[in-house]
Amino acid sequence: MSKLESLNQWVEAVARSTQPERVHWCDGSEAENDALIDLMLQRGDLIELNPRTHPDCYLHRSNPSDVARVEHLTFICTKSKDDAGPNNHWMDPAEAHAKVDALFAGCMKGRTLYVIPYCMGPIDSPLSRCGVEITDSPYVVANMRIMTRMGAAALERIEREGTFVKGQHSTGELDPHKRFIMHFPEELTIKSIGSGYGGNALLGKKCHALRIASYQARTEGWLAEHMLIVGIQNPKGETHYIAAAFPSACGKTNLAMLIPPESYLKAGWKVWTVGDDICWMTPGADGRLWAINPEAGFFGVAPGTSAKTNPNALAMLNHDTIFTNVAVTADGDPWWEGLPDGVPVKDWQGRDYLATNGPAAHPNSRFTVSAKQCPSWSPHAEDPQGVPISAIIFGGRREHLVPLVFEARDWTHGVLVGSAMGSETTAAATGAVGVLRRDSMAMKPFCGYNFADYFAHWLSLEKSGAKLPKIFHVNWFRKGDDGKFLWPGFGDNMRVLEWILGRSNGSEGAEETPIGNIPRAQDLNLDGLDLTRSKLEALLHVDLESWAAEYESIGEYLASYGARMPQKLLDEHRRIAALLAEDVAESDAVGTP
Repeated sequence: MSKLESLNQWVEAVARSTQPERVHWCDGSEAENDALIDLMLQRGDLIELNPRTHPDCYLHRSNPSDVARVEHLTFICTKSKDDAGPNNHWMDPAEAHAKVDALFAGCMKGRTLYVIPYCMGPIDSPLSRCGVEITDSPYVVANMRIMTRMGAAALERIEREGTFVKGQHSTGELDPHKRFIMHFPEELTIKSIGSGYGGNALLGKKCHALRIASYQARTEGWLAEHMLIVGIQNPKGETHYIAAAFPSACGKTNLAMLIPPESYLKAGWKVWTVGDDICWMTPGADGRLWAINPEAGFFGVAPGTSAKTNPNALAMLNHDTIFTNVAVTADGDPWWEGLPDGVPVKDWQGRDYLATNGPAAHPNSRFTVSAKQCPSWSPHAEDPQGVPISAIIFGGRREHLVPLVFEARDWTHGVLVGSAMGSETTAAATGAVGVLRRDSMAMKPFCGYNFADYFAHWLSLEKSGAKLPKIFHVNWFRKGDDGKFLWPGFGDNMRVLEWILGRSNGSEGAEETPIGNIPRAQDLNLDGLDLTRSKLEALLHVDLESWAAEYESIGEYLASYGARMPQKLLDEHRRIAALLAEDVAESDAVGTP
């Protein structure tokens, strides 16, 4: 029970509806966690992995129909459909409550109802926000304990503040036809049923920390973003922090845990990980944006994580980790595609691997681990005031058009750059190559309201006294005529980050182009990198005609959000489109005999 009567009343109301066998208020203690682990081992919900190589590590296998986010079953339920915007699936709040409440009725019979008080962000930070999740899944409790500041301290803060985000969850029947994730931003409420997977069930993650928090942020004057936070320490001992947004499959976690090239390490450069997925930023008294990582752990994709791609990530997974839908070796070690050693004997469904044709680990298999286990974890990740952001980066996967890096002219241009970002699909993913999917600020699946209003909110941060970070765009995936990547990526991305931070403090040069400022060859530190002059020129080339066509496409995209699209952003788009048209005309005139 709680000292906060409104919380007690809500829990009692949910219990009356769901009819659990018992109610347990979680305190987040070690003893409680041990008891839950033992319960799940007895029930078969968890499998203990090799205690010699992976002490206190466990494997969970989810229902084969329940392995990823379900965007088509995820709804934003606002009174006005226009407030949700064309970027979201919408349902009338009354209809949504009725639909999902009918599924919740009696769904916890014979089960335990767990009450999880949690804090997103450092427990004593004014930038943090709290919530309470009700669930019937001990797996959710164990994961929320890793991913949030969960338990007694969070409950004390909730009781002091008197407000919290309400999250109601049940695995239900795990029936895809009875699966819904409903968000009620105007009520600060989430209702999720029919799934036990990740962000569908760990309601502090995407549901609270992005969809509901983005709405809170707009109301309160801050930003809740799908961004990593990384600190770059130079040889002088100065650390500058970068927030960066990327769509999936663009190396977001790898960048958050980057290991610099050997020459940089010898010179004294260091990289500090604050967060790999979500960033909350608020204007400080000094005019700068200050950021926290609202999460306390990593819920990372296992396949592709290796000593080559992300040694820091791999190093933190050998103890106190929950794995979901990975394969297992004969020795009981976790295994997934991308690991050079080990042979899987059981696939992610527990089947004999040699008797199946599919992957050993599910492509979306995951690990849940405390952020403090990361070798590059920042000692300032728990600072109540957050860390100051020096630069914001947007990125995507584009094979030809977009240069390695460019800098936005100013904040308005930067918002336009973020709104237009996207990635080209691959044949493996979609059956079609080169299909561009725009994913503004990497927030399309996660923004809790109309994107046009979201862009306007970004623009509103530019006001008197603001000292906003510069905005950049990167593209690690440009290819040459031979179809191979021109840039080595991974640790060598540090070279681009150095230029970005140099531009942020005015110490690096650049060439002005209509799309933004591009580094010249001499502006990048390429010492020790085997990169030909022709490849570098291709990486930094701006094809004016292709960019003119791109801006036509961007204009159509912005227009799709209708009358709410801020005029300031439309004017910025027209300004750059006109510059591109002028430069193309001049180029054609020069080229005419």
